[in-house]
Amino acid sequence: MRLPSYVDLAENGELASRAERLEARLANCDICPWLCRVNRLAGETKVCKSRYLPLVSACVPHFGEEPPLSGSHLGRPEVRGAGNVFLGHCNLRCVYCQNWQISQDFHDAVGEEMSCGELAGRILGLQAQGCHAIGFVSPTHFTPQIVRAVSIAAGRGLSLPLIYNTNGYDSVDVLRLLDGVFDIYLPDLRYSDDDTARRYSRAAGYTAHSRAAVAEMYRQVGDELATGPGGLLRRGLIIRLLILPNDLAGLRETLAWIRDTLSPRVALSVMSQYFPTHQAYDGRFPLLSRRIRPSEFAKVLEWLEFYGFENGWLQPLEAGAPDYYRPDFRNREMPFADARDFGS
Repeated sequence: MRLPSYVDLAENGELASRAERLEARLANCDICPWLCRVNRLAGETKVCKSRYLPLVSACVPHFGEEPPLSGSHLGRPEVRGAGNVFLGHCNLRCVYCQNWQISQDFHDAVGEEMSCGELAGRILGLQAQGCHAIGFVSPTHFTPQIVRAVSIAAGRGLSLPLIYNTNGYDSVDVLRLLDGVFDIYLPDLRYSDDDTARRYSRAAGYTAHSRAAVAEMYRQVGDELATGPGGLLRRGLIIRLLILPNDLAGLRETLAWIRDTLSPRVALSVMSQYFPTHQAYDGRFPLLSRRIRPSEFAKVLEWLEFYGFENGWLQPLEAGAPDYYRPDFRNREMPFADARDFGS
């Protein structure tokens, strides 16, 4: 089986060089579109509240990702899940964040700061447990440290595919330095309207930044999903689309952009798990104060059919849980689409 791309980069010294180039950017931080320009190497912080040492909330085998990432479709005891590294803090401020204790509780953060060497050891521990990929969750603000840790771990035998699981608010310049480091990209496309992104995630220019970032990921890995034994993903792009109440995500516009700019063959993960939590729970944001309706879910199915998407996964509406059905997106007999509310 072909080894992940970063193994060659590690052997010829390029991976360590990439880590150095990325770390140097922390002295005048421009790692994400915020361009905070603080010296994180000296302990200064701004939007993401993160210093140099990566803040790690958990390193655990995880079975709640899409089937080819977690192996949940195989149903075999030898499948050990994706080895997820959950990074603390975030460069977004989503008012409905389901992990806000990790991402936004800056005074009592869940997790621990650790050296890149310690993080490398945790990654190798996940490989030793039998995980079949390493997923970095909310990696954007710690990208240099992640590449440094991977460089160290690769020198000690790391050979699993790496997943870049991001909210999409990424810098294209930084992503170009990740070419050949990550074989699997798992970005969100949260919004198609900048005013909505600013109101609910405090992200200026989110639409242009996230689309440029996803286009760069597509340039690197294309629209084909390369799998290994058991259908486990080795390389590719999966775009996550979270359905929000009142179509605040603007999914029709996002789907049109993906089809017209990238490809209708791109794999999508359509997620119905939204529920009001964090600041969306107490009525301050009334348009986000409920779960999505069957009619809203049915509309998304309609748009998927209209734009010709066939590859990916669809989360059942009624479950609100991390299990997925394999599409045909165009299957009108899906049990979770309530025909009585269709198009209402």
